[in-house]
Amino acid sequence: MIQIIVKNEMYAYDVYHITKAFFPNETVEQTVKEELLPLVSVSDEDGFLGTFEILEEGLSFSDRKRKKQQVSLRLYDWLAAKTGRKPAWGTLTGVRPTKLLMNLLETGKTEEEAVTWMQEQYRVTGEKSILGLEVAKREKALLEQLDYENGYSLYIGIPFCPSICSYCSFSSYPLASWKTRVEDYLDALCRELAFIGQTAAAKNKKLNTVYIGGGTPTTLEPEQLHRLLTCVESHFSYADLKEFTVEAGRPDSITREKLNVLKTHGIGRISVNPQTMQQKTLDAIGRRHTVEDVKRVYAMARELGFDNINMDLIAGLPGETKEDMQDTLEQIKKLAPDSLTVHALAIKRASRMTRENCAVQMGSALTQMIELASSYAKDMGLYPYYLYRQKNIAGNFENVGYAKVDKAGIYNILIMEEKQSILAVGAGASTKLVIPEEQAETDEKTGKKKTIVRIENTKDVSQYIRHTDEMIARKGEWLWR
Repeated sequence: MIQIIVKNEMYAYDVYHITKAFFPNETVEQTVKEELLPLVSVSDEDGFLGTFEILEEGLSFSDRKRKKQQVSLRLYDWLAAKTGRKPAWGTLTGVRPTKLLMNLLETGKTEEEAVTWMQEQYRVTGEKSILGLEVAKREKALLEQLDYENGYSLYIGIPFCPSICSYCSFSSYPLASWKTRVEDYLDALCRELAFIGQTAAAKNKKLNTVYIGGGTPTTLEPEQLHRLLTCVESHFSYADLKEFTVEAGRPDSITREKLNVLKTHGIGRISVNPQTMQQKTLDAIGRRHTVEDVKRVYAMARELGFDNINMDLIAGLPGETKEDMQDTLEQIKKLAPDSLTVHALAIKRASRMTRENCAVQMGSALTQMIELASSYAKDMGLYPYYLYRQKNIAGNFENVGYAKVDKAGIYNILIMEEKQSILAVGAGASTKLVIPEEQAETDEKTGKKKTIVRIENTKDVSQYIRHTDEMIARKGEWLWR
């Protein structure tokens, strides 16, 4: 067990996650004791680490941000010396490393200076710094096509799934338990959509991307999908629409009739997500479809003319080996998707996998899986275009989206880089408004302008149906003042 004591809450988050990156399989306990002299004390039970203390008088910076950064660097360097390991993302604990690199490029740093800065300031390895830079450059080129001032994006949440995967912590519910309430849910959803569409039109705002996710949107019946898409068409102009994605996701929810509905409504981008092509793993994690189902549904989508198909994979699923990952990638390569998103497994507290204390793949095997995925993506003509990290992500790795040159998912970039407002409807949906700095309020604690405002919808489906008007009113207080 690793024990951490911090004097001030402001160090707690970074210190915990940096330590956890070095010891992903160890229990890490942290307490706050304001009376303690050192700012941070890290020790272990068996004496391998000994005790390391960071004292306040040894820090040269007085401002909060720089002091936190100094503490993080000292801790990282000590743990690296003790363990011989160097987690690839260094002291970075945030989910958006490319945002840092994007800012560096926008402020005039050269590519070489940006990479060096990431290595010196955060101990990010050269390989990950270059990966982040490559992604940031592609993101920057795509985002420059958008009108941030007048443009916005729309997320529509469908919180139902055929079954709940063991690693899932999203706002999703088994369809069998809610089948009689789906029409009520769509009634509420269309009321919220109508409000946003009318408000956007009144303010002359331009819809740039739409993403229907969940859950699994294709749990809806063909008639319900038609109803939803017709509702969107009725209330929004597509004149400035650059991308419309429906996350079809689970192969066991996809039929020819549903794909025909999507095609009829002009949906340009869909996902068919296997997560793995190992049947033993699919069975173990609660995905009620076969590997052959994935291939059959994918072929059906191609036959119907879909030319922008994404597939998701997860590296580090319980019981999988490097050889399993390689076999999965071989099968995906034969299918030749237009984009591929590779996730390092992130175990959230709300997931069944956490409750059952399932072991997560760590160490060299996961490293090899991530490297294999990168290599196969390159062989398939897919290049990294977006990148993000999550809390509790296995092995301190990252999630990377790879795509053909003209098939990058614009919405995926927008959700990470926070350059444009994303209005979200449905149970569990989170609206993210980007406020111009001159209109933003000042945070009392930090003194900084709050340029991002989040408005959360309730996760509970029954509460969402019952209180839709309240959520509409909450959005109305903020939308394009």
